[in-house]
Amino acid sequence: MLDETLQALADPTRRAILQRLTQGEARVTEIAKPFAISLNSVSKHIQMLERAALVRRRREGREHILSLNQAPLDEAGEWIEAQRRLWKFRLGTLDTILKETP
Repeated sequence: MLDETLQALADPTRRAILQRLTQGEARVTEIAKPFAISLNSVSKHIQMLERAALVRRRREGREHILSLNQAPLDEAGEWIEAQRRLWKFRLGTLDTILKETP
């Protein structure tokens, strides 16, 4: 699931959609409004976010309402933080070794 999350986050349009959803639920048409691309293109971005489980969709009559699912973002954040700690430790060890080497 981490691969799908990172792939979905790689696109600025999808990140903008997620940013909008941090403010609360929104209709697909509301999400599409600020973008200078077709509704069909926005829908494809939303589908990718859904495949990554970053977005949930529900229907109210003919309207499709989207909401943010924070869990995959939290998982990605935890992985990134673990990598940051690992490399900080490794580079700190290397720095110590280099400083001790005449």
